[in-house]
Amino acid sequence: MSDAPKIKTKDRDQILQSLRAGVVPRTGLQHVQVGRALEVEQVLRDILRIGEGGSSIRLVIGDYGAGKTFFMNLARLIGLEKRLVTVNADLAPDRRLHASGGQARSLYAELMRNLATRTRPDGGALGSIVERFIGDANKTAGAEDRPVETVIQERLAPLEELVSGYDFTVVLNHYCRASEAGDEAGKSAALRWLRAEYSTRTDARKALGVRDIIDDASFYDYLKLLARFVVIAGYDGLLVVLDEMVNLYRLTNAQARNANYEQLLRILNDVLQGSAANIGFLLGGTPEFLMDTRRGLYSYQALQSRLVENQFARNGLVDLSGPVLRLQNLTPEDLFVLLKNLRHIHAGGDPSRYAVPDEALTAFMDHCNRRIGEAYFRTPRNTVTAFVNLLSVLEQNPGVSWQDLLTQIEIGRDGAPMDEADDVPDQEGDDDLTRFKL
Repeated sequence: MSDAPKIKTKDRDQILQSLRAGVVPRTGLQHVQVGRALEVEQVLRDILRIGEGGSSIRLVIGDYGAGKTFFMNLARLIGLEKRLVTVNADLAPDRRLHASGGQARSLYAELMRNLATRTRPDGGALGSIVERFIGDANKTAGAEDRPVETVIQERLAPLEELVSGYDFTVVLNHYCRASEAGDEAGKSAALRWLRAEYSTRTDARKALGVRDIIDDASFYDYLKLLARFVVIAGYDGLLVVLDEMVNLYRLTNAQARNANYEQLLRILNDVLQGSAANIGFLLGGTPEFLMDTRRGLYSYQALQSRLVENQFARNGLVDLSGPVLRLQNLTPEDLFVLLKNLRHIHAGGDPSRYAVPDEALTAFMDHCNRRIGEAYFRTPRNTVTAFVNLLSVLEQNPGVSWQDLLTQIEIGRDGAPMDEADDVPDQEGDDDLTRFKL
């Protein structure tokens, strides 16, 4: 760790601020990542398969705080490095896979806002991808002495064979003509359509001359179109990252819930049967979302039969080749390395500024193990948040020793501080925050 480069103050503060809030930082994941070697290897294989024209789907399953979001963000960054285009969003009551009131279109629009490439990792890359496509077409047209319109038509022709492909190509052609003419309003209208920001067909027809818009019914079809288009534009494929899938499990209307599960089944079938190309899905959810036979995915018989886990992978044996990717518990060794990484980040990468010695890391682990037990290994988020809080208190109170702090705190099984009077967490049901009671 002493040979590691220094960490910029801006990156340090952003990482620590995110971790204290119990959320995943958008940058600097390489400074935090430990363990999960087998899972990362499987996702890397999926990404390479997408780049070779295949498809993949993974349901990343773990308890709250187990590191699902962190793992999927890490996978997204790997995808960007491997020349994939990525889109990501959290499901919510107003964002679903299937709906009739605009919720699926809202999810698609959110995905487009977060569309990222290696050069635009923070999202908003749709315009740059279209511009890259036009630039390559112009180069080819100049080299072959052909009209650029002809080259563009030839490259987009395969898209017209797909569902909704005609309107998709019409809008792209409209953008290309507007770009040639310097028509910024025309380019903006085309991008609005591609981002699913038109809510009525009438407005889209007036602006672009297309017959249709991206709506709830065509959500998945346009994701497949986008995957094919980014390949034409020079990338290797599309990775779709959807977190908080548990929001489907929480739908109280059984018909709406089953309609979303049916959409998920359609995606799963396409991937497993090889009908989708250059596209991958990472879906994050809890064990209840997967296994609850009353409201979870296992309540939908067709999904249960495809997602049931290998019966031979028991007693310590694992099989990570199926669609379900259960996050394994971190080992004590992994957690020790994680705490060292957090200490290193807190010190800005300077070992001379470490707030605590190695023995404090061991003592902190022992304390958490006694108080939290098995959940300490299953949900590292609570441990991470608590340790960052400890470092923060030590930094702002130079006269306090880490030994004194460890004797004054009690951490509940859900990560919340314990009330000494009744030994009950102060915030019932809240495992997102770990606070110190000093």
